[in-house]
Amino acid sequence: MLIQIGTDQAVHGDEALIRHFEVELATRLSRFSDHITRLDAHFSEETADDGQDRCCVLEARPAGRRTVAVSHHAGSVGEACRGAVHKLESVLESMYGRTDHRKGGDSIRHQDGHAGS
Repeated sequence: MLIQIGTDQAVHGDEALIRHFEVELATRLSRFSDHITRLDAHFSEETADDGQDRCCVLEARPAGRRTVAVSHHAGSVGEACRGAVHKLESVLESMYGRTDHRKGGDSIRHQDGHAGS
């Protein structure tokens, strides 16, 4: 899974910040890495009624499927990232969770250590 991170002029995206979010995104979304070819993250700062508002937009490109995009607004870049990742995890779980956990798997009755064996 290729991860690309961008920021607008208001969010200072130095190398350490970008590396931090690359690791966080790769770790949090690792269970979907076989399905996602590329993940784009964009951080921005917007002016809101109650002050500054940070936004994280995540765009995942699943292999053979349409692009999925989510966003989250928060008071800090870190909070915005965590909120967007949580939303993306939910979307990807609904897409792939069902296909990866099909009926026909081992029943608890057929697992080793069953008392009736």
